[in-house]
Amino acid sequence: MPVDRPEPQDYQPRLTWWRHTWRMLLTVSISLLAWAPIAQAQWRQDPRLLWADLALGAMAYVAVFWRRRWPVPIAISTNAVSMLSGIAAGPATLAAVSMATHRRWRHLIVLALVVVGSSTGFAIIQPNVDDTPLWLNMVISIVFTAAALGWGMYIGSRRELIETLHQRAERAETEQEFRVSQARANERARIAREMHDVLAHRISQVSMHAGALAFRDDLDADQMRSSAGIIQEKANEALTDLRAVLGVLRDPATGELRNQPQPTMADVPALVEEARDSGMNVEYDDLLGDTTGMPDVIGRTVYRIVQEGLTNARKHAPGALVEVRVSGTPEAGVDVLLRNPMGFGHPAPPRSGLGLIGLAERAALNGGRLEHTRDGSTFVLHGWIPWAV
Repeated sequence: MPVDRPEPQDYQPRLTWWRHTWRMLLTVSISLLAWAPIAQAQWRQDPRLLWADLALGAMAYVAVFWRRRWPVPIAISTNAVSMLSGIAAGPATLAAVSMATHRRWRHLIVLALVVVGSSTGFAIIQPNVDDTPLWLNMVISIVFTAAALGWGMYIGSRRELIETLHQRAERAETEQEFRVSQARANERARIAREMHDVLAHRISQVSMHAGALAFRDDLDADQMRSSAGIIQEKANEALTDLRAVLGVLRDPATGELRNQPQPTMADVPALVEEARDSGMNVEYDDLLGDTTGMPDVIGRTVYRIVQEGLTNARKHAPGALVEVRVSGTPEAGVDVLLRNPMGFGHPAPPRSGLGLIGLAERAALNGGRLEHTRDGSTFVLHGWIPWAV
């Protein structure tokens, strides 16, 4: 993800008292180097040059404190003033370096011309105490200007690099927190779907056997104990499945998680047999053939669809014939169809519809779809999942 280039005011460091101090010391040093050699000559030849130098230099020192608020005007004005003031050379250099940190070529070219022109004008206007040729003054001015502006550009580039790395680190941290939060939300949704699929299946078995006890009054004590034992067994299976989903079963020796293997397509026949053993009338037709190349996540989705269909039939159409057909090929995908009559039997437990919603989401995540419709008095659950994820 690209990072926007920060503005110069975003990465300029805060000026502490120490940063102010060493900058001012360096500025004063440059001013003394430029003004001290000509101070006496100014007084002897024309005192007005001395007083103008002092006055303009003082103004430059005051103006340079606003170099960050108005970098271009301050840099150009202080360097223009330095043509008449050697003392202004220090503030002019500081302002030029500060403006160069912004690395705006248009402004830098204008500033470089002003600096070279002011230096040349200073050599012409001020007393020449060492008879230095004008061309040599120009060469020195060009070299000094290039060094000052280059140093400022280097400082600005380094500041921008640090700020960019800081922004990237913050963005990476934010994205990491988002990914962790998203992964946590996805895991919660997965656990919620698994809990519904597993518990709804087991609790529906408990509800069916408990409903039979409520409606039958011809059972003796042994039959009552047998039915109660079946209810207890199914309740225990529900608790076991719940622990497996939440991953709280731990190995007593190592203390590590010990999740049970998740169901796959190979477990669908056992699921159908379990439903038959519980008293359901299930007709199962497996037309898939060899499923060795089917990914486990696809087989698990098919398993959950069949499980949810059997659970709904057990709750809303107990005793009815449930037709289960699984077909498909690696090219065409896996087709799951469940059909059962509806609208008869003892009162069904409350319905929420969350199971079908969760299965539809699960199928969509795997690139498939799940539909449930009514064909007259028949409930139809139809799902399609691609063979490969």
